Amino acid sequence: MEKKISTPLTEEITKTLRAGDSILLSGIVYTARDAAHGRLINLLDEGKELPLNINGEVIYYVGPTPEKPGEVIGSAGPTTSYRMDSYAPRLLDLGLKGMIGKGARDEEVISAIKRNNAIYFGAIGGAGALISKCIKSSEVIAYDDLGAEAIRKLEVKDMPLVVIIDTEGNNLYEIGKKEYLESI
Repeated sequence: MEKKISTPLTEEITKTLRAGDSILLSGIVYTARDAAHGRLINLLDEGKELPLNINGEVIYYVGPTPEKPGEVIGSAGPTTSYRMDSYAPRLLDLGLKGMIGKGARDEEVISAIKRNNAIYFGAIGGAGALISKCIKSSEVIAYDDLGAEAIRKLEVKDMPLVVIIDTEGNNLYEIGKKEYLESI
């Protein structure tokens, strides 16, 4: 069964999600990869405001390809998440409630997810063209000079995701491996 949820995320929403849940996410999602994350952290280090209010928001680790004529966005598949691991705990502590990417996260990120009742969602790698069909609008809001890595504000409708790490730190990658090994 798929759960339909919308942004902004609240603890009332995140606490109902469990590792392995299939999600259809709608609402506003922001994009950012490592270059943009580095700039966000530099702003925080300088005591400056971020170009977006991240409280309750979701960041999608993606660098979409250019859109074709008549399209909102090009292919928008997830980026490997560990590249943002050094930045994620600080953003989570500032109110970020969700991250979308692919691959494992380090222990510091998992601790920050638990501490902040946040969620790490997985998107299907290699399905960027399919995911882009869920994106209804795309607007660059910061760091246009970064091209594909600029921060974008996306409006999404029924974006298919899986909860990888829930608010309690349950990790689908570990659960799946354990269940598989027990089955053989």
